[in-house]
Amino acid sequence: MTKAAYRDHLGRPIVAVTGMGVVTSLGQGLTDNWAALTGGVSGIHAITRFPVDGLNTRISGTVDFIDVPVENPVERSYAYARETTDEALAQAGLSGDFGGPLFLAAPPIEPDWRDRFALADRAPASQRPGDAYDRFLSVLRDNPSPALHEAWAFGSISERLSDRYGTRGLPVTLSTACASGATAIQLGVEAIRQGRTERALTVGTDGSVTAEALIRFALLSALSTQNDPPTKASKPFSKDRDGFVIAEGAATLVLESLESAIARGAKVLGILKGCGEKADHFHRTRSSPDGGPAIATIRAALEDAGIDESGIGYINAHGTSTPENDKMEYLSMSTVFGERLAGIAVSSNKSMIGHTLTAAGAVEAVFSIQTMLTGTLPPTINYTNPDPTILLDVVPNVKRDAQVTAVLSNSFGFGGQNASLVMTAEPA
Repeated sequence: MTKAAYRDHLGRPIVAVTGMGVVTSLGQGLTDNWAALTGGVSGIHAITRFPVDGLNTRISGTVDFIDVPVENPVERSYAYARETTDEALAQAGLSGDFGGPLFLAAPPIEPDWRDRFALADRAPASQRPGDAYDRFLSVLRDNPSPALHEAWAFGSISERLSDRYGTRGLPVTLSTACASGATAIQLGVEAIRQGRTERALTVGTDGSVTAEALIRFALLSALSTQNDPPTKASKPFSKDRDGFVIAEGAATLVLESLESAIARGAKVLGILKGCGEKADHFHRTRSSPDGGPAIATIRAALEDAGIDESGIGYINAHGTSTPENDKMEYLSMSTVFGERLAGIAVSSNKSMIGHTLTAAGAVEAVFSIQTMLTGTLPPTINYTNPDPTILLDVVPNVKRDAQVTAVLSNSFGFGGQNASLVMTAEPA
């Protein structure tokens, strides 16, 4: 191949994916996840991690089959990221020090209130009664605990991953709500395009399902309350959708310049062709109802990829199953693709795995590439009552065989964080 063959339409290094790993409520590893996802299996189940008596939402897509030394969001998020990164590096054929930067999407971490009060109760009797927070701080001042610090420090997950895999430079931890996983990938793509590295490790992970997290989302009226049966709760683009199902998971993608990947004989799984991101200032949690920022995000990703609307063969939708967000996403897609949208398959992985929050963009990027590799479109399950105002081919309930060579994956998050990725098959 000539040097020009390794450059995109703007003269930048083409970015290849050479390794992938994934964990969701469907299972551990790409093989098990893909079999379940294309089989229309749901990973949503009743919550057993904490009491749910009196709560309106009692279901989730937690990952309960990976052992962690301590039950807290940091340990869970680290464990999921470790497992997916091991899988991705093995598929990429890389061992030893990774030698490139790490970009990690991780949930915003804070101490669980149960743990805070347990610490406060360790304060000397002379300090009781008193403000629980003052007692909490007093205990930490008098008895510094590195283990507690690591469990609650936002950047500790990326630091542990960096030490384990020998990444280069300071690891980057980001949290851009539901767009986080896609944003981590975009940072890796940009680092390679700018010539700062030949490879990058991009990870999205989230093990933050706690009672407090569930209650907070419930207070926003964001969660589904259709608890029985749990597997039927997430129903993107359906008329009777009532909210998303909170879930956990992780995904890792090994990114390399195409030239570097070919030079070392790596198998190229797909190409990260384009990235788009835009901010939405309409509301802290609600998307702009006119879809303007989402429309601009999709168009930016297409422009960055150097393709027009006719080049996309499949859309992996954000598809949260919330009434407003699904409506907004449909508006944005129909505005960008116009009449052609009717001929593009659009499905939502969240109908089966729930919403994996900060991991979602990375998890869905892995599934998007797997769609191209296998020629199989995952279904949108629970689609029995279509919303007549949302006219989409959602691959209803059953997978479909179809060979596509370009996929758009959307991630539209709380706080106005929007990101879209365009992925294509390996170039000839």
